[in-house]
Amino acid sequence: MNEDDDLGALCAGAGRSLAEAERPVLARYGLSMWQYVVLSALAAGAAPSQLVLAQQIRYDKTRLIGLLDALEAEGLVAREPDPADRRARVVRLTPAGIERHAAVRAAIREVEDAKLAGLAPEVRRVLRSALAHLANSD
Repeated sequence: MNEDDDLGALCAGAGRSLAEAERPVLARYGLSMWQYVVLSALAAGAAPSQLVLAQQIRYDKTRLIGLLDALEAEGLVAREPDPADRRARVVRLTPAGIERHAAVRAAIREVEDAKLAGLAPEVRRVLRSALAHLANSD
């Protein structure tokens, strides 16, 4: 691949490369990539409902239940009835979830730093900003 390739191809290649590099880190902490995505979303604050969480991470709401079940069984998340709507569940990180997420995030940042070692700090910042823009644009 080279910088003249389409952005989709470049992003897909970069995503595969990062996912492969991060897979051993996630395995060491007993998490799948999607479980880490859930923990990361919840680290920003409790989700007002499982449906909102699924929408935030762009994941199928019916498949999210299995992820949450596994994370809850490990004591990393808690689901509680929403006081305003008993049919909905508020999802939040537990103290153990906060701790595990912080540890995994630090280890993943080390992987990212190694991958980006040849780029100046300002270029890294611009890259993160550009990727965040692409990820959030509809």
